[in-house]
Order: sequence, then structure tokens, then C-alpha cells
Amino acid sequence: MPQDRAEIPTESKGRYGAPKIHFLLLKAVFSVSLKRVQRIMSKVEIYSITMSPHSNKKPIEARENILQQEFSTSKWNEKWVADITYIHTLRYGWGYLATVLDLHSKKIVGYSFSRSMTTEFVLHALDDAVSVQQPEPGLILSTDFGSQYTREEFGRAPQKT
Repeated sequence: MPQDRAEIPTESKGRYGAPKIHFLLLKAVFSVSLKRVQRIMSKVEIYSITMSPHSNKKPIEARENILQQEFSTSKWNEKWVADITYIHTLRYGWGYLATVLDLHSKKIVGYSFSRSMTTEFVLHALDDAVSVQQPEPGLILSTDFGSQYTREEFGRAPQKT
């Protein structure tokens, strides 16, 4: 590799992988295949730095399964379940629908739609359900253990009801 091409990995502080270096070489009018870039990088022991896309710093607190697969109820607003549905559209990409379902009536009592999956969006669905149904204390809310439902903000939310 000529000197100017060899500087690309060091300029990037080891962050670039073979595809990015290949792109930069093509942009700089050096005709080289991706496979050749990969072979040369391997030969001179140049590796890119990779990081996990979602590195969670805090461990998730284990919570017990309070519903224990017992879905029968005797009255409205005794047990609710919440979940998120992924909806893909050609025009706007991914959208997310958070729903809260009453197990007695089998009806959705609260929902929220968002283009980003955040705890706030899930809380909006729960707030919607609480404002419409006005449940009594003792309501059981069961969710999966997804990141939106295990965040500290969500853990405090049911105490408002």
C-alpha cells in the first residue's frame, strides 16, 4: 500500500472497517476491491473498533411475574396487560403502537402511537388508560420486560394511580 493510503486507518484512530476504507480509497480515485482491502488489513493486523449499538450501563432489576399466567378476572380494571406492536410503513418507516388491554373486557383501554420507542411514549398509553378508566387501587399491570417497561420512570408511574 502506498504511504498516503496507509494513513487512512490511522487517521480514523482505528474506527474504520474495510468497507469505509474501501469507500475512501475509491473516493480518492484508487481502484481497489473491498476483498483486497480486507486482505491487506488482515495482513498488517489493522482491525476496526466495534461497539455494541445498545450498551446498557445499568443492570435491569429482576421483577417477579405477578400475573403468574392467571388471566381470569371477575371485574373491569382488575388486571391490565401492556405491550408494544411494531408497524412498518413504506412511506415513514417504523412506527410503534403501545397498548394497554383490560383482561376482563378484552378491550384496549389506552394506547399511544409514536415513531420512536421511548419510555415517555409507553407512559402516554398508560396515562391514557388511567384517565379514561380511573381504576381503583390494587390494579395489576403486567408487561413484558422490554427496556421501556423496565426503566425507572415507568416503575414510578403506576404509583400515581
